[in-house]
Amino acid sequence: MMNESISTATALEPALRAENLNVYYGSNLAVRQVNLDIPQNKVVAFIGPSGCGKSTVLRCFNRMNDLIPGARISGTISFRGENLYAKTVDPVELRRRIGMVFQKPNPFPKSIYDNIAFGARINGYKGDMGELVETSLRRAAIWDEVKDKLRDSGLALSGGQQQRLCIARAIAISPEIILMDEPCSALDPISTLKVEELIHELKQQYTIVIVTHNMQQASRVSDLTAFYNAEALEGGSKVGYLVEYDRTTSIFHNPAEKATQDYVSGRFG
Repeated sequence: MMNESISTATALEPALRAENLNVYYGSNLAVRQVNLDIPQNKVVAFIGPSGCGKSTVLRCFNRMNDLIPGARISGTISFRGENLYAKTVDPVELRRRIGMVFQKPNPFPKSIYDNIAFGARINGYKGDMGELVETSLRRAAIWDEVKDKLRDSGLALSGGQQQRLCIARAIAISPEIILMDEPCSALDPISTLKVEELIHELKQQYTIVIVTHNMQQASRVSDLTAFYNAEALEGGSKVGYLVEYDRTTSIFHNPAEKATQDYVSGRFG
């Protein structure tokens, strides 16, 4: 559970709030009773062993799980006080406001320029497209590397460059929140460092939620950390749950739960 001091500090106006969140795939309960607030302009890391539900919860925040047959939730997820799952909410518009960067870089098979411009065009952007492309690439700390080859394919970039291109693509449609599902797991250490530096810069303008298996990364980039674990059920299935959510320094140096201490110290996971 989150310490009361954190709850008080973030309850003023959280960017996202999950209350009694349960996630089901068909009749199977995958994640149970998650309660947490995501404060604005902070980086929140989700950590925990494989199968504990951290990516499942992340995908609930922009309704990506809607695309999985049989997936459903109970409880409430609020975005700036509004229910994300209300019938009046357009999931496509929601995904513009809450962007996502995936584990494997996935540039479109288009030029670098068109990768950035694509979403803006779909959303009816009327401004200077060249300026938007440059600004987005600058914010993603990749402009200097690609400014002379904007008409080259995004697929020709290195893995680390492709991931930063995908971050620039997400930025270009003016989201308020950026979700990152293990964005560095396929990258080399140098590219990983560049993405981590970028996350630090982006939180000045965006709220960021990142799923990572890398404990050092979570401790370096996040302000708050949520530790998830999984419980084995009869029949061999598992259900994930939130063990503890607090300031990152507390999670790594003075956790309230023994399971958290065991995980961050490498005793399991």
